[in-house]
Amino acid sequence: MAYFLQQLINGITLGSIYGLIAIGYTMVYGIIGMINFAHGEIFMIGAFLSVLAFTILGVVGVTWLPLALILVLLLAMVFTSAYGWAVERIAYRPLRGSQRLAALISAIGMSLALQNYVLLTQGAGVKVLQPIMQGGFQIYSQGNFSVTISYVQILILVITIFLMVLFSNLISRTGLGRAQRACEQDRGMAALLGVDVDKTISLTFVMGALLAAVAGLMVTLYYGVIDFFMGFIAGLKAFTAAVLGGIGSVPGAMLGGMLLGLVEGFWAGYFSVEYKDVASFGILVLVLIFLPSGLLGRPEIEKV
Repeated sequence: MAYFLQQLINGITLGSIYGLIAIGYTMVYGIIGMINFAHGEIFMIGAFLSVLAFTILGVVGVTWLPLALILVLLLAMVFTSAYGWAVERIAYRPLRGSQRLAALISAIGMSLALQNYVLLTQGAGVKVLQPIMQGGFQIYSQGNFSVTISYVQILILVITIFLMVLFSNLISRTGLGRAQRACEQDRGMAALLGVDVDKTISLTFVMGALLAAVAGLMVTLYYGVIDFFMGFIAGLKAFTAAVLGGIGSVPGAMLGGMLLGLVEGFWAGYFSVEYKDVASFGILVLVLIFLPSGLLGRPEIEKV
């Protein structure tokens, strides 16, 4: 029972990170109908910026943890939002009226470009961040095994829930959210009604990049080890989570991330770490066989 609870906590924590990245995928797909395959690299850049910011703050003597976290998060969000805007401006906007395959190839090319950019500037070796938030709570004990939840895990869960509620309300109750939903339905009609389509799409990319920055900081705090290739793997898992939950649905992206994290956590804990990816994609295939639109997705209705 204790081991089960520990894997449950670990799986929910991992799923929260997947969910944060997946929301960026699902928002972009919902508004322009295309997958931003460079999103994983934006997340990776956010992680590298977090390590860089923590290093700079340590040099200048900023040691109070809440202030350091706020400053690092702000720095990562500012720079990753600029990268997100640049990806939309360079890789998507010029090809918006063309075939989807052209935009897909452009996004993959941008992903590889960002990956190699970080490789050239930061090197191929891993970057290590010393533990910053240590300690936690012991919530259960059975024999010699204790179930603990760390302060970092609590922080990840709280921030994830807060951001999911915030972005869900932003999309459903604000003017920007209405503009995004209008562009999702019909960009041409939205433009005729006065919606600035280009600005709305750019802001959607920026919002996704902000979430990727938060996820990058959380991964840096949780694992303490990053490398230039982490964006590809995390992006692939987050894309899987978005499809699993229903691409285009913010709660669905979070649900898919949680489910994916739990599958990986329990599979690694009870079976084999090497085959946890097989289990994740196997669950995805099973869900899509019976629910082609995902768990919370809506079936597409084509206009004739």
